[in-house]
This record gives sequence, C-alpha cells and structure tokens, in this order.
Amino acid sequence: MNRNSIITALLLSASFGAFAQTAASTVQRDVNQEKRIEQGLQTGSITTREASVLERDESKVDRLQAKALKDGKLSDAERAKLKAAQDKASRDINTAEHNGINGNPLSATSQRAQADVQRNINQQTRIEQGVKNGSLTNHEVAKLERGQAKVDHREAVAGSDGHIGAKEQTRIQHAENRQSKRIHREKTDAQVRKG
Repeated sequence: MNRNSIITALLLSASFGAFAQTAASTVQRDVNQEKRIEQGLQTGSITTREASVLERDESKVDRLQAKALKDGKLSDAERAKLKAAQDKASRDINTAEHNGINGNPLSATSQRAQADVQRNINQQTRIEQGVKNGSLTNHEVAKLERGQAKVDHREAVAGSDGHIGAKEQTRIQHAENRQSKRIHREKTDAQVRKG
C-alpha cells in the first residue's frame, strides 16, 4: 500500500512538472538564454553576428509567448510549441558558443551588443517579477513580450552584418526605453493576476 502511494505521488509530481511551464517559467527561460548570449559575447565565444542570429531566435520565442498568452491562458499545445522554440534557441546558443568562431569582446561593436543584451535581461527580469508578484496579468505579459520581440528584432537587424554602429545602438536604446516605460506602466496599473 505504501509503495503504491509513493508511485502515485511520483507520477503526479511528474505530470505537474510537464504542466509546470507557466508564463513565469517561460519568461525565466528567456532571462537564462539572454544571460548565456551575454556571457558568450563577454568571453568572445559568441560573435556579434552570431548574437544577432540568436536575438532573432529570441524574437521568435517572444512572439510565440505573446501569441500564446494573448487569451490569458497557456494551453498544452502552446506550451509544447513554446518549449520547442526555446529548445531550438538553446541549441543555437550552444552551437554558437562551441563552434570555434570567436569575437573580440573588447570591440566597440561587442560592447554595444553586450549592453543591449544586458538590457534585455533586465527587461525580462522585470516582466518575470511582475508575473511572480501578481502585478502583471497574462494579457499584459503578452503585450510586453510582443514589445520585447520588437526590441530583439531590432538588435538582430542591427548586428546582422557583424557590426553595430552608434546610431544603430541609439535606435535600439530608444526602443528599449519605450519598452521599459510599458513594463512600468503595466506593472503599476490596477490590473492584478488572479489565482
């Protein structure tokens, strides 16, 4: 009897693990992946051009999150699609880190890319905190992820030639500033997560 109870408990916990991908966990995974990109830029194991491709992947993930959370729910099919996209982005980061192509982490271009990716980390962390403390609803997260997708896309385009100029970074920073204001506005409005 005791053995059956243990097996049942293990099966239930395993099913919760598969179901556990929530808005907070998907945003946390975004934070982790952005940290890996930044770390690769800092060590030179990821070039600016590679970071551009990786930011394109992150933009796709953010758009999927926005679409999935638009109705306020995350269905099993949406979870699976989102997990597959995040797994692909993770594999792409790993490939870029270990392909033997190195960048110069001290170059102006790499420094700009590092600053932009660090800002992504900060923005995604703020979104994640809003989900966890209930100040952001899933609808709001959807809007913010759509905005984050636009920022990531801008970064992808800017670095696609392996160079990010000062003017390009200024345009990225303006987009990041708008996104930061949106995050603040959504977190401090009257809407709160239920349940």
